Amino acid sequence: MVSSLNVDKEGFLRNLSDWDIKIAEELARQSSIELTDAHWEIIHIVREYHAEYNLTPVTRVLAKIVREQLGSEKASSIYLMGLFTGKPTKLIAKIAGLPKPNNCD
Repeated sequence: MVSSLNVDKEGFLRNLSDWDIKIAEELARQSSIELTDAHWEIIHIVREYHAEYNLTPVTRVLAKIVREQLGSEKASSIYLMGLFTGKPTKLIAKIAGLPKPNNCD
């Protein structure tokens, strides 16, 4: 368990450079998620996108890049919601240590 996380009131990391695998696992645990290979596929895609564009992908963009890299089955909202409950894009960004997407409340 990570002793203390430097997060904002919504649980997003304040400093992107603080992120590592243990932090991701703790953030996921706080959302009652145990990360599997399927989760990590999505997390890595989102982090790569952020590294390239300095943006957290919104849902539509996330679906497009997941479809391109992992196939249409994994790009469906049902699949993503099965992995990351509630608002998948927001939760993926949080666990990936990225800023909250602009379109998320």
